[in-house]
Amino acid sequence: MNARRSALQHFALALALAWLPAAASLAQDKTPAIDGYDPVAYFTEKRPVQGMSTISHDWDDRRYQFSSAKHRDLFAANPDRYEPQFGGQCAAGVSAGKKIKADPTVWRIIDGKLYVFSKDQGTEEAFGNKVAVAKTKWKDIK
Repeated sequence: MNARRSALQHFALALALAWLPAAASLAQDKTPAIDGYDPVAYFTEKRPVQGMSTISHDWDDRRYQFSSAKHRDLFAANPDRYEPQFGGQCAAGVSAGKKIKADPTVWRIIDGKLYVFSKDQGTEEAFGNKVAVAKTKWKDIK
């Protein structure tokens, strides 16, 4: 009986060890949110800054990358403050009822929240109008 138990334990351990690299690989393969740009940098540096894959944080089924450990820690402490609205989708697209990939270099902070767009919307008023409409439509297309 002990031999059978020991064999089963070894088999279970071998399966777990074989699965670990695959799980780590899957985690590494996760596409970075907002094309790998550091969401905190929009607030602190007032510009988009590319993050590094070695400094990341997973939150809300997305992997965010950061340009520094300090930015990662700020985000981890308060992700609602820094995450892009509408899951990083283009706010203008959401206002039209569609999910459209955003260009992280086209962005605005409106009322303390980060919004990204697929293309320049022109005036600040146009950005604000798109955001207001998108807020009402997001729950339907999420």
